[in-house]
Amino acid sequence: MKPPSPEYDPKREDPKPIPNADAVEPPNLFDDGDGGGGGEGDSDEVAQISRLRDVPFRMLVPNMITLGAICSGLTSIRLAWEDRYELAIVAIVFAAILDALDGRVARFLKSSSSFGEQLDSLADFVNFGVAPALVLYLWTLNEMRSLGWVVALIFAICGCLRLARFNVTLDDPDRPGWQVDFFTGVPAPAGALLVLLPVYMGQLGLERSLTVTVFSACYMLFAGFLMESSLPTWSFKRVGGRVSRGMVLPVMLGLMLVIVILFSYPFMVLTSFAILYLITIPLSYRDWSRREAADEANAASAASAQQD
Repeated sequence: MKPPSPEYDPKREDPKPIPNADAVEPPNLFDDGDGGGGGEGDSDEVAQISRLRDVPFRMLVPNMITLGAICSGLTSIRLAWEDRYELAIVAIVFAAILDALDGRVARFLKSSSSFGEQLDSLADFVNFGVAPALVLYLWTLNEMRSLGWVVALIFAICGCLRLARFNVTLDDPDRPGWQVDFFTGVPAPAGALLVLLPVYMGQLGLERSLTVTVFSACYMLFAGFLMESSLPTWSFKRVGGRVSRGMVLPVMLGLMLVIVILFSYPFMVLTSFAILYLITIPLSYRDWSRREAADEANAASAASAQQD
């Protein structure tokens, strides 16, 4: 059988050269940095990749606001540890204000990102789950020792579960359009401001006692249940979206009046807010039931119309 290629003859002095061997250029596997391995097109591609890796400053602004909220929430714990409960409450309220701003700033600057959403969720757990639980524990629940600590842990866990559920159901495509007006359970910032009601009352003159401690423990469990529950609560997302020209001046005067009263009587305003918010919960549940019944009636009528 003839071999597929001629056998090598070491005595042969003039082997047949490979045609066009000099024209074959080996590939450049390593770039030594002196321009031998690439031309102007390669440098343009590298510059484009470098530009893609740069992050615009507007993308950082919402995350900086969120980090400021985390600093405020953690500072409230230190202030409560130093028995400066008035400033501790102010720090949590300031964290709630920053939490309301970061999302709006992100939408305004068109700088929303998955990183910012995850950072905001972690900030909510620290500011509105851990910080208020520790503030109330240091204010009175520590009188119950281990039982008071268990109550504080339960509230923080309820806040964590509430945030996890919110992240899962955030992009549910099957939700009706009217459900955007409702939250499932009390949102974390509102729950944090609600659970501090005993501390507000303490700043208004309520003396700490065994009765107040037991009430605070039961109230904290109730607030944690409201956060983790499936009760529908108004989201107020569409409030303040647009204001008619005739209502601009009254709205501005009303906001200025609220700000002046808040700075003049902060704990009275916060106490009133907590009580009024608790009153809105059964009203929001009634509104939810009414809209859900109307939605089911419309679906039933549409199904009967298709059958006819």
